[in-house]
Amino acid sequence: MNSLTSMARPIDLNAAAGLRAAPEPWALWRLGFRPFYLVASIFAALAIPLWVAEYAGWLAGAYIAGPLGHAHEMLFGFALAVISGFLLTAVRNWTGRATATGGPLALLVAIWIAARVLALTPLRVAAAIVDVAFPLAVAIAIAIPLVQSRNRRNYFFPLLLVGIAALDLVFQLAHLGVAGADERYAIQGALDVVLIVMTVMGGRVIPMFTTNGVRGSTPQRHPAIERLAPACAVALLIVDLVPSPAVLHIAVLAAGAVVLGLRVLLWRPWQTLRAPLVWVLHAGYLWIPVYMAMRAVAEAGWIPLPIATHALTAGAIGMLTIGMMTRTARGHSGRPLVADRFEATAYLLVGAAALTRVFVPLLVPAIYVEAIVVSGCLWSAAYAVYAVRYWPVLTRPRLDGKPG
Repeated sequence: MNSLTSMARPIDLNAAAGLRAAPEPWALWRLGFRPFYLVASIFAALAIPLWVAEYAGWLAGAYIAGPLGHAHEMLFGFALAVISGFLLTAVRNWTGRATATGGPLALLVAIWIAARVLALTPLRVAAAIVDVAFPLAVAIAIAIPLVQSRNRRNYFFPLLLVGIAALDLVFQLAHLGVAGADERYAIQGALDVVLIVMTVMGGRVIPMFTTNGVRGSTPQRHPAIERLAPACAVALLIVDLVPSPAVLHIAVLAAGAVVLGLRVLLWRPWQTLRAPLVWVLHAGYLWIPVYMAMRAVAEAGWIPLPIATHALTAGAIGMLTIGMMTRTARGHSGRPLVADRFEATAYLLVGAAALTRVFVPLLVPAIYVEAIVVSGCLWSAAYAVYAVRYWPVLTRPRLDGKPG
């Protein structure tokens, strides 16, 4: 079995020494996915209703600085927390070497929390320093075991985190009023980096999870599609960061929509409809080509760009995130790889939120604000369900007594 499939089977790092982890009652700091999935879900459940209330004019004063501030917190806050928890867990399995646990892991989480809190204060310089420091700290934490094990195939993940830190620095400098810095440039770049992560990791694990989780399923991979899919995501990052004509954006987006759409079709998602733990990943990935197609249309000036953007954020990020948070948390806590009614409810809530956010404003522009309110409530409710359901899963030891 290759190093990628080992993500589904956690490694017992103490097995060679004949050791067995003590049954500690509190296991939150044992592995990266535990605290980061928990704080990310709580943050999503709380932050979105506050943003919706601010957007609708119900909240006196500003929780965050407008739509760009909202975008920053969901990308550099929520999404980055989930990515960090996933990578700290995955790198341990890819390399067979320990990643941050205990005090070092708690310190990483503390930096993330401090950044979220400082963002609400007038201490803008301190907030900027701490916020930029977080992805750099995680990059170092995963780079060490990757380099020690010479796992060159995954060296690009620390580099992506450094790239996110650089984009966050651009955002923070713009927020501080430094001339030449552009908040929108930083947000779009970060969206593209997250898209690259989802494109790569989704391509690696979704077919595997499908084969393992759905008896009789036959997901397929085509070599050309597998090479072109990440190339399309990287190409989009390049044309977004380097001033490019609209026609080039449209061409790259249209190509990405076709390639990634074909990739999803090859996975045969219709075979997964009776397995919520699997179909949620297919549904989330499907939003990526939908986003690319809609953004191509938006670049042509036919629909508003924010509607297309939310196909990526509310749709792809929302569904893939909650799907991976449940699938990997179950696998790494020794639980059955079957979604219960709480998880299925959370998936349906996120899916309904994405459909509402993207298509209702497009079809009925007169109720744009109302659609955002409903979508935000559905989205936050999904992550509230996750936080409540997974609190015991994330804070208690594995059912099989293994470390992690």
